[in-house]
Amino acid sequence: MAEIHAARRGRAQEKIADTGADAALITSGPNVRYLTGLASSNAALLLPARGVGILATDSRYSLAARRDCPDLELIVERFIEPRLAEAMTSRGLHTVAFEAHEMTVERHAELTAKADGVKAVPFGRKIEELRTVKDPSELELLATACRISCQAIADVFALIRPGLTERQLAAALDRRMTELGAEEPAFQTIVASGPNGAIPHHVPADRPMRRGDLITMDFGARYGGYHADMTRTVALGEPAGWQREIYELVLAAQRSGLDAARPGADVADVDASARDLIRDAGHGDHFGHGLGHGVGLEVHEAPMIGYSRTGKLASRVPVTVEPGVYLPGRGGVRIEDVLVVGADGTGLLTTTTRELLVL
Repeated sequence: MAEIHAARRGRAQEKIADTGADAALITSGPNVRYLTGLASSNAALLLPARGVGILATDSRYSLAARRDCPDLELIVERFIEPRLAEAMTSRGLHTVAFEAHEMTVERHAELTAKADGVKAVPFGRKIEELRTVKDPSELELLATACRISCQAIADVFALIRPGLTERQLAAALDRRMTELGAEEPAFQTIVASGPNGAIPHHVPADRPMRRGDLITMDFGARYGGYHADMTRTVALGEPAGWQREIYELVLAAQRSGLDAARPGADVADVDASARDLIRDAGHGDHFGHGLGHGVGLEVHEAPMIGYSRTGKLASRVPVTVEPGVYLPGRGGVRIEDVLVVGADGTGLLTTTTRELLVL
């Protein structure tokens, strides 16, 4: 893996050189992990436009850093950013790009005060741009996270019955993902039953499930740092006509979105391919969120697929496609899958049936 991370740093150094900066200070945790392999809650990378980078972290992660990042200079220090600011000055750096979207005003003030004679300029989201297209090792980790998620939901379907609470079902999903090899859930699992299904990010509560409910489960496993994200909606007992109607509408919208998500497609057009179907069916006001997002070292990362977004999809970019219809006071439906765009047949990584299951 050291070679993979070195290659990623090489691509990052090209972007640093393009900005005219002498170096970039990478402080976003996922970006540090992407460039070094170190998973840490307190680490930063000072990466020069040419030459060897400096990785700073504290004593809790020093052994892991020495093991996983042997080709980087290592600084072990509790307060890493002031220490790297000193390194900027001692190395005679004049201009250093920083991740303005991640750094607080307070941290920036401290950094510039310590980095005497160094001009700090915004670097933008250039590492996130590099992260968008995944290499084979990343796709393998993501595929494993998705396989775990699919098996977990398949195993948990049998537990769904009247009287089971949303919280109990969420806990069962989380437990099963861990038993199957997940590091942990990729995010807080959502279980929304009955009228709670109209709340896209409902927090599981003690509501017992009842016959006649639609039940939406939005969950995913994290494996090797990579996040799965999928959603299934099922019916407990025979669904009413309106429930079947919105389910089939959302399923048709998702199929349209999946078909549109191809290399070169504009993200707003992909969103429209699903949103227009829902709008034309009279439910435009009942689908307020974007159609999807990238997944990887973060569960929500570039590219964002929405009606107000810009940019185009590329090959080997994993994205979610997740339309929904939410009817206040009645319930809702969301169906979500992870798709690798144009990935030479890799396609869908979440393969659990999307047809309406009646339990």
